[in-house]
Amino acid sequence: MSQKCKLSGKAPSYGNNVPFSQKKTRRRWNINLQSKRIYVPELGRFVRLRVSTAAMRTVDKIGLMAYVRKQGLRIEDVAE
Repeated sequence: MSQKCKLSGKAPSYGNNVPFSQKKTRRRWNINLQSKRIYVPELGRFVRLRVSTAAMRTVDKIGLMAYVRKQGLRIEDVAE
């Protein structure tokens, strides 16, 4: 399963672990992905999505359809 948000497109960030000795090793910062069932009144049903918590807060604030339109997506592309 990919570590990518279905709505925002956020993916893990990559960088270096830098200890006191300055010996750099690669590391990865994962995003906070959650599985969520969201009700869509326009479709009259629930859709199950893997979304980041940042995207969830925005969906709670403005609604799923408004968020999808703002991102330039279609609900058919996002919903399973």
